[in-house]
Amino acid sequence: MTARPTMRDVAQAAGVSTMTVSRVINGEPMVLPETAARVEQAIRRLGYQRNDAARRLRRQGQRTQTIGVLVDDLANPFFAALAAAVEGNARLHDYVVLIGSSADSIRREREVVAAFSARQVDGLIIVPVAGSHRFLRSQISLGTKIVCVDRPAEILNVDSVLADNRTGARRAVSHLLEQGHRRIGYLGDYERIWTAQERFAGFCDAFADLGTEPDPELVRHCTPTNRGMGAELTAALLKLANPPTALFTSNDVMTMGAINALADQGGRIALVGFDEFALADKLTPPVTVVAQDPTAMGAAAAQLLFARIAGDTSPARELIFKPQLLIRGSGEIPPERAAERRERQR
Repeated sequence: MTARPTMRDVAQAAGVSTMTVSRVINGEPMVLPETAARVEQAIRRLGYQRNDAARRLRRQGQRTQTIGVLVDDLANPFFAALAAAVEGNARLHDYVVLIGSSADSIRREREVVAAFSARQVDGLIIVPVAGSHRFLRSQISLGTKIVCVDRPAEILNVDSVLADNRTGARRAVSHLLEQGHRRIGYLGDYERIWTAQERFAGFCDAFADLGTEPDPELVRHCTPTNRGMGAELTAALLKLANPPTALFTSNDVMTMGAINALADQGGRIALVGFDEFALADKLTPPVTVVAQDPTAMGAAAAQLLFARIAGDTSPARELIFKPQLLIRGSGEIPPERAAERRERQR
């Protein structure tokens, strides 16, 4: 036989039912000694090995020692670091982690959750896509523990681990305003995404603190599929008759795209980005960012989940992490430098 022998193969070889084979394997009574001997002989001859994982899946109330992690995009450094932190914590609990990406699609999210559920995971850590998550209620009713991270699923009464996106963005834009900038461009995700909503609200809050509003001509919402989009939008803003003197980019992908565009234009304007990224402190000038801690957030989400799996029935908790503004140089370029740059280009 080339395929791994099954219990049915053993039953056929021994001339008995699969129920009889199961009883022999599990040491249950009510099997004649000669029948048991025939089954054991077939097991040895075929090289049958019991699949303990499958056996656990069939037994109600038994843990499978697996959890599922669903993020937006594993290629994004933030989500990669978050997933790695969950996996590291899971190893301490002797758990295996299944990981998937939703690509910001509610349909894909449902598909991945269904695949995880078919494997009877003990819990789920999810970065929720915008849309209804009522479909998760059936998983909760079956005993699957769920923790949301980075974004909440508002209709679910589950634990969540979030960053204070609004305050972080507000602080970043206030920093640019303190440098004298008033024409500040905004590059962000689609507003249907909860983090994008919060960060844009923080952007507007900073202007409201001064009794003013941002110029809507300088605001761009789009999907951050790659750096090219951020570069394209930045280039378009710089070509305006009255371009921005500063930019606030609401995620690391947009920030890197903006940097590419600014380099291609042969000059710099002030820039503050949301999210740390590799080598941000090594560029010229180093990039001022609002830094989250995806490792701490992932570890916290895992700890909440394993506590629930272990039997914690306390009310749902919301942990909020405060991002830090890392002042490095790019956000401190004064408006006059941007104006000089415009004059050189004319």
